[in-house]
Amino acid sequence: MAARDRPPPRGGPAPVAAGSRPVYGRAVGSDRTVLDRGGLDALIVLLRAQGRTVIGPTISQGAVTLGELSGADDLPAGWRDEQDGGRYRLRRGNDAALFGYSVGPHSLKSHLLPPSLRLLQVRRSQDGTMETTDEPEPPRLAFIGVRSCDLHAMGIQDRVLMGGAHPDGDYAARREGAFVVAVQCGQAGGTCFCVSMGTGPRATSGFDLALTELLDGDGHRFTVEVGSEDGAAVMAELEHRAATDAEVRAADAAVERAAGQMGRQMETGDLRDLLQDNLEHPRWDDVADRCLTCGNCTSVCPTCFCTSVDDVTDLTGETAERHRRWDSCFTLEFSYVHGGEVRRSARSRYRQWMTHKLSTWIDQFGTSGCVGCGRCITWCPVAIDITEEVAAIRGDDGAHAG
Repeated sequence: MAARDRPPPRGGPAPVAAGSRPVYGRAVGSDRTVLDRGGLDALIVLLRAQGRTVIGPTISQGAVTLGELSGADDLPAGWRDEQDGGRYRLRRGNDAALFGYSVGPHSLKSHLLPPSLRLLQVRRSQDGTMETTDEPEPPRLAFIGVRSCDLHAMGIQDRVLMGGAHPDGDYAARREGAFVVAVQCGQAGGTCFCVSMGTGPRATSGFDLALTELLDGDGHRFTVEVGSEDGAAVMAELEHRAATDAEVRAADAAVERAAGQMGRQMETGDLRDLLQDNLEHPRWDDVADRCLTCGNCTSVCPTCFCTSVDDVTDLTGETAERHRRWDSCFTLEFSYVHGGEVRRSARSRYRQWMTHKLSTWIDQFGTSGCVGCGRCITWCPVAIDITEEVAAIRGDDGAHAG
């Protein structure tokens, strides 16, 4: 059976309803165990030996990005990040933590829904008939260092891309059998607001294994929570020991600290109705004066899923290809129909993005489309802050309702 014809995989993180809150404390699963730093390296080597392409955090182009790992030495040891509106900087920390940063510009979307994908190639044979080239099988993936917000984003994309009558075959093939190693957050970023969205900082589902990094007088190690049978099978192949009560308390305390360090917050209780009742609010004009409609926010967002399809031929007319690529509701062409564009102004395009993400997404898919990762704030060139825009409309709710 071709990869694109396979049925969608079962399971995965459940989408989170807007306004819900995570439950902290001990995660669901077996008693926690401990891997040392060498054990983490052995985990990566084992996953590679299973024929998986192991994807995890690396340092590239001045940021923590996702790339292929050959071992734990490829991880960003000792690096921290500083994030605020329109600002991202890496700096050296005072320890050798491998996961001491928050989140970079890349999410799992970049590997599960690639920015560009050839869907079809057709060639004219010597006898004049058309031959279709078989597309290669998607890689068998393993992800290392996935944060709770990105687990929830993957759950949302599962619903969007596999939950309907016509699932995306390539996405389903990449998700099928993907092994996920989460990392519990011990430090929130300057633009994080996952607590507001009920998506973190603690990962409670959607992973095979979840690590919490501990660095103290007793050494560098990771408590491990098992989230699936596949995770248990992998742990059985690795040298590990039972976690002490002190290590469990230290791991839980790290997540609690992160929950209290959120750089942003958003009131979500009535957000769907708030935005739909204020479609003509003057704040949309204010943000349009600043917005460059560059589409950075949709590129870094872990849940934005819009794509376009391009058909191309070579100069000889012997080969034709169909490609899928990421698109954005901030481009003029995105809303083009015969006669012109539906959303010509920056005001209408930003309003479409924000109201879909936080309001009409709930009507379509039953959840908010935002997981509070803060990437859209950090990577906006002019520092537009989605939490600030919501607060501004809320502060003047009803005065300019349309």
